Amino acid sequence: MLKNSLKFLHYVGLAEGASFLILLGIAMPLKYFFDLPQAVQIFGMAHGVLFVLYLLALAIVTWIHRWPFKRVLIAFIAAFLPFGPFILDGRLRKDLKFLDNRGNL
Repeated sequence: MLKNSLKFLHYVGLAEGASFLILLGIAMPLKYFFDLPQAVQIFGMAHGVLFVLYLLALAIVTWIHRWPFKRVLIAFIAAFLPFGPFILDGRLRKDLKFLDNRGNL
């Protein structure tokens, strides 16, 4: 359970971060330079769903792992930064490696 919740946050964070970069780097230029607002509608919806899923995953990990407030706040703020989830991912990988070494599944 411990490892699964961290893996879930890890994968959702990567997907959410990628969707944000796609929204900013591909969909927005398509909307404003090529008059294709559908790109923002599609990727915006996907990003919104992934953002809510990220917050849910963060809440689950916070509850299961009893993360301190400072760490939760950093993970929450990371969701708003273009490369934030990728930076946070490095810390999550260390936590997953630690759990692997302890033998917790």
